Amino acid sequence: MKITFLGTGTSQGIPVIGCGCAVCKSLDSRDKRLRVSILIEIDDTTIVVDSGPDFRYQMLRAGVMDLDAILYTHEHKDHVAGLDDIRPFNYILKKHIDIYATPRVQEALRREFSYIFADTKYHGLPLINLYTVGEDPFSVKGNLITPIDVMHYKLPVKGYRIKDFTYITDAKTITDESLEKIKGSKYLVINALQKEDHISHFTLDEAIAFANKAGAETTYFTHMSHNLGLHAGIEKDLPSHIKLAYDGLSFEVD
Repeated sequence: MKITFLGTGTSQGIPVIGCGCAVCKSLDSRDKRLRVSILIEIDDTTIVVDSGPDFRYQMLRAGVMDLDAILYTHEHKDHVAGLDDIRPFNYILKKHIDIYATPRVQEALRREFSYIFADTKYHGLPLINLYTVGEDPFSVKGNLITPIDVMHYKLPVKGYRIKDFTYITDAKTITDESLEKIKGSKYLVINALQKEDHISHFTLDEAIAFANKAGAETTYFTHMSHNLGLHAGIEKDLPSHIKLAYDGLSFEVD
């Protein structure tokens, strides 16, 4: 299984429009962050978690030639806005794309992309198969995926575990019950927004504490804002088992 970070930034990305801070002006490519998303490739199966506003460019930049499914964590625009850009996959691959989302996220997709679900169809519409994510594990082309509940302030968000890899973003609180589903992962991805306290995201210190609690061999931080600081400066002070992710980073999971 191969994991590739398509985007590791927040809803504004980095650089932020109109910002002249050191991070936004950085020449280090690791400080250039598109909206958060991840690519999972397992044999002949290609899965993306979240399709934000940068989805089209992320697919081109990563050279993605096939897509089987998109898993949605929640309905915020930085996670769903790029759904329309699945159309080339529909056309070239001549297939529908499987979409996995909770009932609440499905409602948001129906509202934001009403033309996809309208009774009157026209040529060129995105073609999808919609599947409901609940509490139980589900399968994508024979690959078992375990949904994990976390809270983004008061908004429920889904994380996902596939084999020894767990991906969580936009979390502020994670229950002991959800933690048990994470434990045993060799690789964990969680959000680390900034150093200062935030109402709906892990801070850097909170993310480090949770990484230690979860006990993965390697933890990567994602969904990072320009307020966190320069990649090189933050990563050098992290424990050896914790790393900052960056756009384009990839690794293999046994």
